[in-house]
Amino acid sequence: MSVRYSAANVVLETPQRALRTTLRVENRSGAAWTREKGFAIGYQIFDPDSHIFIEEGAWRSLDADVEPGESTSVDLSIHLPREKGRYYVYVSPVEEPGGWYYARGAPFLLIEAEVEGGVPRLVASRITTLAAMRFRKLHVQLRRTFTSPLESIWRNRSLIRSMVRRDVLGRYRGSFGGAFWTVLNPLLLMTTYYFVFGVVLQARFGNDPSRAGFVLYFLAGMLPWLAFSEPAGRSPYVILEHRNFVKKLLFPIETLPVVQTIAGLVTEAFALGIFIAFLFFSRGAVPASVLWLPVLLLAQLMFTLGISWFLAALGAFVRDLGQIMGFLLTLWFFLTPICYPEASLIPSGAIKILSKNPLFVLVRGYRDIFLEGRAPAWGSMWKLYLVSALVFWLGYAWFHKLRKTFADII
Repeated sequence: MSVRYSAANVVLETPQRALRTTLRVENRSGAAWTREKGFAIGYQIFDPDSHIFIEEGAWRSLDADVEPGESTSVDLSIHLPREKGRYYVYVSPVEEPGGWYYARGAPFLLIEAEVEGGVPRLVASRITTLAAMRFRKLHVQLRRTFTSPLESIWRNRSLIRSMVRRDVLGRYRGSFGGAFWTVLNPLLLMTTYYFVFGVVLQARFGNDPSRAGFVLYFLAGMLPWLAFSEPAGRSPYVILEHRNFVKKLLFPIETLPVVQTIAGLVTEAFALGIFIAFLFFSRGAVPASVLWLPVLLLAQLMFTLGISWFLAALGAFVRDLGQIMGFLLTLWFFLTPICYPEASLIPSGAIKILSKNPLFVLVRGYRDIFLEGRAPAWGSMWKLYLVSALVFWLGYAWFHKLRKTFADII
């Protein structure tokens, strides 16, 4: 069954509208290739995307028997279907009782061709095996898995920027406050939580018993929460709200959760401005450790995007997901030490479990760089990046897998 190709040439025969290949094939097996046993060279045509068999061409018998170690030349005319499209042609030795050599792991000539207006065009040709093709396909799929979400975001960056601007301004269009509600909403939310926990429950952080100290620690914890909870709460509805976009074949619907995630970052940016101003007036300076903020933001963005893609795809099938997420986000908020000190109110055994929460790590990181004047703990950050990257790519893969069915169910 072993075979080696010392030469393989493919040319286009324009008058005949066919591909002509010339092969020099060496018998590397321990048995002779004989016409008596039905040995020949043939080809089969497959669809390159689905690898579904299309048709089989005529076999070309040998002019003479080929002993082990000997070679022979074979000319083969390949006629492709007249229908427009891309095709894979497998050119391989074949025997009547044993079948195709390529199917048993032997090398074969792979021809990639296209047909346009009934005229074939040679794209590429190479000697390969089915195992090598499977490995190459897996490599391409893995590469696309890691690069597709980034390529999509970069390719549609102008569209995303425009939709974020429209999303942020459109929420409050026609209201008295207008775009000012973008600042007022997070301010009112943080004021409410401060009144409940800082004034009514008298919660305090660390060794600072003052209300100003509580406000700083509380606001530092709220910053990543605002940027996460807003898109996570809205994502289950995004496909249904933009059903007109979903039914447009050319619209990149994977950008819809991206728009909501970046809109959440805009909300955080306004809250961050309020926080930095309060920090400056309270302590008289902003520590240099805030330069670590982009490191936290990158992990936060990947985690939020992955969750948003996952919820957006699932929300198209589970219409109650939005209501469920409202409850889960409330529970998630109180399991994250945002409005209470973790050291004094959470048992040490529970902290080991709750610290696996990515938002728990982000809250700690924000407090480290803004209030403690130090870099985020490396031992927690590398785990956060690992989890965030995994959630990012799995969320996109989940969305990409289900997106073809969105138009059928909404």
